[in-house]
Amino acid sequence: MASISHSPSAFRGTSASDLLRSSSNGVSGIPLRTLGRARFSSKTKDYAVIAKIRKVKKQEYPWPDNPDPNVAGGVLSHLSPFKPLKEKPKPVTLDFEKPLIGLEKKIIDVRKMANETGLDFTDQIISLENKYQQALKDLYTHLTPIQRVNIARHPNRPTFLDHVFSITDKFVELHGDRAGYDDPAIVTGIGTIDGRRYMFMGHQKGRNTKENIMRNFGMPTPHGYRKALRMMYYADHHGFPIVTFIDTPGAFADLKSEELGQGEAIAHNLRTMFGLKVPIVSIVIGEGGSGGALAIGCANKLLMLENAVFYVASPEACAAIL
Repeated sequence: MASISHSPSAFRGTSASDLLRSSSNGVSGIPLRTLGRARFSSKTKDYAVIAKIRKVKKQEYPWPDNPDPNVAGGVLSHLSPFKPLKEKPKPVTLDFEKPLIGLEKKIIDVRKMANETGLDFTDQIISLENKYQQALKDLYTHLTPIQRVNIARHPNRPTFLDHVFSITDKFVELHGDRAGYDDPAIVTGIGTIDGRRYMFMGHQKGRNTKENIMRNFGMPTPHGYRKALRMMYYADHHGFPIVTFIDTPGAFADLKSEELGQGEAIAHNLRTMFGLKVPIVSIVIGEGGSGGALAIGCANKLLMLENAVFYVASPEACAAIL
């Protein structure tokens, strides 16, 4: 520690203005001219620093509790590229589609009988197929609102990445919110169509139970929205048009997401999208639930696929409120 030793005579001939000027230069009450005549002495002390490492529970959020041991890095297994499923998805029949199952079974039985007996059942097969097509048309022409919701939630409905890989010539996925997390429920990346680059982002649901758990059923945490926000700034800087795909029941509403600022992340995205200079096109490919959908849905043009839904709150949530 350095100390300044001086005598009262050192301040003789020093004006008040000198003292004020010297105090503004970081030394209170000591004029700068006096510092040149001051004698400095140093005193040293020995210090001992003892540090204890406290064991705490490892934070697993939002990483999976059981990381894949076969992937280097384990917890980063969800960053692997989107690949075709090894097994074909099982057919799923909705409740209101069950009347069509009887006609399908009759057509299969008649064709099987024709193959086994060698008889000509062409007229019967054509008649049954016409009945099936007419029943299918009548059914989907007069759908009720809840039936449309069920179709929008169909497990075998194409996901965001299914659409992107179908319409782009090349797609490169971009990861991370630059704050240490990468939410797999929102996927972002740059893709090219006819030689022009676009920024794609959207909610990603799983194609089976394992993927749905990994993707959190398409319900993003604040990290997902902040990742999307980062890509919006990136696209605006480089002049890439933004195309968003909406397919989520809503933002993930657990306690941890609220603690990390779920509402703030959504509000920040809303404010930012209103001020971007590049054009934004949003497409609802499944269900668009509340603010979780709006966080990437404030666009210059909003489109919806057939039998897609966009609502303030899900029917189940509305029923619970009422």
